[in-house]
Amino acid sequence: MSGAARPGAVRSGIRFDGVTVAYHGNVVLDSLDLTIEPGEVMALLGPSGSGKTTALRAVAGFVQPVRGRVFIGERDVTHLPPHQRGIGMVVQQYALFPHMRVEGNVAFGLKAQKVPKGQIPGRVAESLAMTGMDAYAKRYPRELSGGQQQRVAIARALAIRPDVLLLDEPLSALDAQLRSGMLTELARLHRELPDVSILYVTHDQVEALTLADRIAVMDKARLQDCGSPQDLYRRPRTEFTASFVGNANLLPVRVGAGSVLFGDTELSVATEDAAWGATATLCVRPHLVGLGPGPNALRGRIAEVQWRGSTHRLYVDVAGERIKADVRELRVTPALGDEVTLHFAPQDAVLLGAGVSGG
Repeated sequence: MSGAARPGAVRSGIRFDGVTVAYHGNVVLDSLDLTIEPGEVMALLGPSGSGKTTALRAVAGFVQPVRGRVFIGERDVTHLPPHQRGIGMVVQQYALFPHMRVEGNVAFGLKAQKVPKGQIPGRVAESLAMTGMDAYAKRYPRELSGGQQQRVAIARALAIRPDVLLLDEPLSALDAQLRSGMLTELARLHRELPDVSILYVTHDQVEALTLADRIAVMDKARLQDCGSPQDLYRRPRTEFTASFVGNANLLPVRVGAGSVLFGDTELSVATEDAAWGATATLCVRPHLVGLGPGPNALRGRIAEVQWRGSTHRLYVDVAGERIKADVRELRVTPALGDEVTLHFAPQDAVLLGAGVSGG
């Protein structure tokens, strides 16, 4: 399982075809149409209750759709039991067997699949080496840190050489430093497993932006948006995407010819796809808002200042709205109530609504 596709591997994607899941008549996943390409990392991103974990469980075979079909590669797996689907799965609780050493935990799935005994030690060693845990084969889970336990769980999932790897909030139980290290390791594993499709469920936008080739944004049991991390961040299509993928200022405006009106201030932004006179929402990322004079200047008063190490987050009240600006290296921190000027470049704003598409 190195950078080259393994011999005999079937490049395998995932496809949701109108998948609906309901519990006691309550729809928790509504008509999902989504394709994860072979070798792609797709992040399902959304708040609790958005349907993202249900979608993953439908692929795993732990929930049965009331409508629609689930495909892995060209196989319709909708009614197959989990062990016949060729999947590896890692969950946030790790689910390691405390009475087994690391090597026993990693070998468990291989034994369940009735892999010949002579092949198991090599497969275990291969998977532990990939996750950097080969030196810990003889330890018990209680002798490992949380990050090390998660690596063992990933090694166990990889040992069966899955066509599809399902990751359900795999880093949520780790502290910030361990999460950062595991993100690096997962990115490396992705590069080394180009033939494995990965479905990654998270509510953490940093994880999604870091790892995913594409992000599917979920809310209220439905798919709201899907695209590359760069597209969803730079050119969001909806207010929900703008606010959930990254941080955003969302300002109510009225569309004019080549400009919009925010309160009594005319702002220069692209409006070619919007109807003149329509109400819309202007999206500007906080790090693209500058302090001082410049294009699209807005006057307001400081409501709050937060020091964030390399930046200050300013909250400025402007025309009844609170605008966030992330400003680097302030020599003098403005006081609450100080009047300041903010600005942003026309090309850094995205107009949403009023028949406008951010894509």
